[in-house]
Amino acid sequence: MMTATSDLSHARWRKSSRSNNGGGGCVEVAHALSLVGIRDTKNREGGTLAVAPAAFGSLVTAIKDGRLR
Repeated sequence: MMTATSDLSHARWRKSSRSNNGGGGCVEVAHALSLVGIRDTKNREGGTLAVAPAAFGSLVTAIKDGRLR
């Protein structure tokens, strides 16, 4: 895991299309040159997880395949 969140300081964040509006899991994602940032929409100051794009791709694939429920 990388923690160089300063690389995400100018990144454009977007809310995940899978986030729900009922108060549950709300996630934002931002893509930078060598990082993908992930944070809680409702607690943006709570920290950011920064991972390599390949790791993020693997995470998305695992979620879509139902391996992470």
